[in-house]
Amino acid sequence: MNAKREQTDWRSLIEEAGRRVYALAVQTPTIHVCLAKGSTGVYLKLENTQRTGSFKIRGATNKVLTLSDDEVRRGAVASSTGNHGIAVAAAGCFRKMKTDIFVAAQTSRTKLDKIRAYGANIRLAGENPLEAELAARSQAEREGKTYISPYNDVMVVAGQGTVAAELAEQVSDLDAVFVAVGGGGLIAGIGEYLSAVSPRTKIVGCWPENSPVMYECLRASKIVHVAEEYTVSESTGGGIEPGSITLELCRRTIHQKVLVPEQEIIRAMRWAKARGMDIEGSAGLALAAYLQCAEEFRSLRCAVILCGGNSTPEVQRLL
Repeated sequence: MNAKREQTDWRSLIEEAGRRVYALAVQTPTIHVCLAKGSTGVYLKLENTQRTGSFKIRGATNKVLTLSDDEVRRGAVASSTGNHGIAVAAAGCFRKMKTDIFVAAQTSRTKLDKIRAYGANIRLAGENPLEAELAARSQAEREGKTYISPYNDVMVVAGQGTVAAELAEQVSDLDAVFVAVGGGGLIAGIGEYLSAVSPRTKIVGCWPENSPVMYECLRASKIVHVAEEYTVSESTGGGIEPGSITLELCRRTIHQKVLVPEQEIIRAMRWAKARGMDIEGSAGLALAAYLQCAEEFRSLRCAVILCGGNSTPEVQRLL
């Protein structure tokens, strides 16, 4: 399906997804917190409390529940840095479908264990997420299985957009939403839905300085290779698949871009942990981006998507 606005009614697709995803996903709460004296505060959307520990269950469930019985019989293939793999494995288990999850060498053992717990078969492929992604798609084509992309799929993006549908009901008149960006599926779904129901809401994309992949692709107006360093925002790492629909979706829905240093992501995670919120690096990234821009947005109604809570032991030791 073409991603162009005139050919894709994203609001309808996301609302349809909302009638599917709660077979597995849950509606997550939004809380209001004050971060600084004189501030109007910020709303935190707690996807870290989501089933499987991240928003990814939404897109995976929406995709898997649209598959035909024949497609389910043949099975599915996915690639992941962890959270998408867990979600696809869970959705596959729900439909009693065999799933193969391709992962790169640096994928956390903790997340691999969660994938295995749902009965999925793990396939190691390559040194980085993009290599695993390309290997998974190739394997799916050879074996006649459905490939479920972490972001480059209309049904996955629509499923992620249900985050925005919930948020719009929970908080009215939002001025801005801060979202961590990896492959772009989450921010694309959020941006498309809010552009339809709340066009005044500014969509703020957030990247770690150590891994600004989609940020640089947007600057170049094409998919480019971006050199990366280690980031505690593990779930946003990795390259973008050539031809991904999310490049254009991000280009037209992201209004502002923020790059965040590693220490500020860690500081935000420590703030959350001190208040009883277990969040992973990508969630800390979005929170840190808001804190970095707090003065600019001090008097506005803002939300931050805490997109996941599957922090690895390696990251936890830094907190």
